[in-house]
Amino acid sequence: MPILVQRGLPAYKTLKQENVFVMQDRRAAKQDIRPLRIAIVNLMPLKEVTETQLIRLLANSPLQVELELLTLASHTFTHVDPLHMETFYRKFDQLRREKFDGMIITGAPIETIPFEEIDYWNELKEIMDYSTECVFSTLHLCWGAQAGLYHHYGLQKEILPEKLFGVFPHRAVDKKHDLTRGFDEEFFVPHSRWADVSRAALESVPELKVLAVSDEAGVHMAATRNKRRVFLQGHCEYDWDTLKKEYERDLSRGEKTKIPVNYFKNDDPKRRVVVRWSGHANLFFSNWLNFVYQETPYALEDLGLLKWRGSVVKAADPPAEDGVAALENIGGLGI
Repeated sequence: MPILVQRGLPAYKTLKQENVFVMQDRRAAKQDIRPLRIAIVNLMPLKEVTETQLIRLLANSPLQVELELLTLASHTFTHVDPLHMETFYRKFDQLRREKFDGMIITGAPIETIPFEEIDYWNELKEIMDYSTECVFSTLHLCWGAQAGLYHHYGLQKEILPEKLFGVFPHRAVDKKHDLTRGFDEEFFVPHSRWADVSRAALESVPELKVLAVSDEAGVHMAATRNKRRVFLQGHCEYDWDTLKKEYERDLSRGEKTKIPVNYFKNDDPKRRVVVRWSGHANLFFSNWLNFVYQETPYALEDLGLLKWRGSVVKAADPPAEDGVAALENIGGLGI
């Protein structure tokens, strides 16, 4: 199944050339199916690059996805054409009354700055509060994960002595979990960050479950018990050359940047990049979308009936025996 994008979005042409199944909205309107509604809160400076990375992963699924790109009113992004933002993005005030199956909150290169000193922090908090009531499952990436963990649970990030930079081996803590189903014994994830939320901090919150860890990079994946908030500290969405461009950029600025670990062949930047993370990136996004598809109410207006910590309840209905039966009461997708 395809992912639905607006006509003219630069990512459309790139992904069509890669034979990724993307569809324009005009054709989608002829299909009798309710797609998953996914909103992306894109906080990265290079908007078009991040759009393409995430759309590529969202499109590699048998599910139809309708995409909404969200920007902030409280911050002006300077590394993108204003016309691109005006054409393809909506501000939060324009969609705060809408509901979504899923939301992705991206990272941002501001990890060393205290959250309260970021000019859009109050608006982002409002969006995260909104997601609790109006989004079935929210995926937080890198700095977005640290922001979500701080806002929802008070977990403070720790600034690292040096940048965690490279592609690191990980293992799934629970390989039978919905989000890690099918993962290998060892899998790789790129990291590029100056801050960390530790495993001890995450495990201090009963509502959170650590799902994937690395001896070198710490916790990559954690989620709430009901999987309605998911946190990734790594960057499984990265392109093959993302770390290469970052490494070369830092060198051009005269920064003493270490060679990204496990990235170039034999750790030699003159040799080719070894891509070893894309398979599990696609698998994770497929697992997340499948979970969202199976458990989101068919009628998104019923999201208001979902209690954060557990099952779905309707005042006029008798108590359901479990979450699946409860979802059947309001027409859950895929049931």
